[in-house]
Amino acid sequence: MTQRLQGTLAALFLLLPGILFAQYDVKFEQSVLENGLTLILHEDHSAPVASLMMMYHVGSKNEKKGKTGFAHLFEHMMFQGSQHVQKEEHFKLLQQVGGNINGSTSQDRTNYFETLPSNGLELAIYLESDRMGYLLPAMDQTKLDNQRDVVKNERRQTTENVPYGLSYETIAKTLYPDTHPYSWPVIGSMADLSAASLEDVKAFFATYYAPNNACVVIAGDIDPAQVKTWVGKYFGPIPRGKAVERPAVQEVSLSADKRIVLEDRVQLPRFYITWPSARGYTRTDAVRDVLTDILGSGKNSRLYRSLVYEKQIAQSVTASQDGSEIAGEMEITATAKPGKTLTEIETAVQQVLDDVLKNGVTEKEVQTSLNQKEATLINRKATVFGKTIGLATAFTLSGDAGNFNKELERFKGITPAEILADARQAFAQHKVVLSIVPQGKTDLVAQPPASK
Repeated sequence: MTQRLQGTLAALFLLLPGILFAQYDVKFEQSVLENGLTLILHEDHSAPVASLMMMYHVGSKNEKKGKTGFAHLFEHMMFQGSQHVQKEEHFKLLQQVGGNINGSTSQDRTNYFETLPSNGLELAIYLESDRMGYLLPAMDQTKLDNQRDVVKNERRQTTENVPYGLSYETIAKTLYPDTHPYSWPVIGSMADLSAASLEDVKAFFATYYAPNNACVVIAGDIDPAQVKTWVGKYFGPIPRGKAVERPAVQEVSLSADKRIVLEDRVQLPRFYITWPSARGYTRTDAVRDVLTDILGSGKNSRLYRSLVYEKQIAQSVTASQDGSEIAGEMEITATAKPGKTLTEIETAVQQVLDDVLKNGVTEKEVQTSLNQKEATLINRKATVFGKTIGLATAFTLSGDAGNFNKELERFKGITPAEILADARQAFAQHKVVLSIVPQGKTDLVAQPPASK
């Protein structure tokens, strides 16, 4: 896309904020089976494709200290065969009909999905129902040991043996109390994975993989009446589970700044600054989402312009607001250029924050952020997969699938004045500052700024 066209589109969005979004509501039908499973359907006959999203309201926050990593381990176990489906067959059968299959685990939920030609939808429904209702009879010690080793290797590859891989785990341990469900990593610890018994794992499944703790969202080229029949046929006989006890909202605060250092096998030092923040689906989450866009989303953001273009002390810099189900975090991350220290980085970051706190942000910056969010949401709604994950996430984490269509309502009316007032509150909180430096290079660690 040429710069001229990009500028024209940006100008159009500034002139027409909110108009495009109104045309993209996703119509859906919602019902509940007798066993508590929520079924959400959306018809879209634009292509002969259907997408199924199975989402369980369980993530790493539902684990107990000393027994972490179970939610992610089950993401793997669910592909190891069930009573009526042999190991490896879930992938094999769906790929034979042209399906794209995967799953993922977060702090708050676990999802499994298939996008495939719509004439293969009944097969996908059957396979998902069989592993919900009949996984335990096929689970044995050999499968557990095998997948435990797979997850351990994944932890090595994604966390322990990659540059900066321990950063977020280290920040979480420091930001949250030991008893907080967000204080441990989604992938779990090596010790907990090693100690997990077959009985422990089966009990976890029996508690959380029940119909009343899940939703199935199906979108695309479907006949709703036929889909309801299939879902009732395959999922209906699965018994309801016990009511699930969920962790309560536990937003946190720090009594003092906490500064930590990691020496790692890295070439360049990296700086992280993290504040406790608002949980998701709240107005404060939305305001801070816009604020962090202005600070560190893209090459025109304030931090990028200052640290990368003007001062030329950073290779990259980003800012983000991450509102989860029971708490949230706001973070700035910057990687130094060769020969630069993290003290220089922290000083430059603070200068940008001070300017925001003194002079605020502009209406144009706010509108640019809102336009980007609107465009992202429209793109998500352009695919059947995007619709299924949007509806499933909204239902699971907010209790209302319709919040997928109301996502921008949290952002309505955000003004520079509101952002300034919230920034003063957000940045006044105590924070976690992490310096990751090359081994033996502690002279590059960020030093606390002198008191004013």
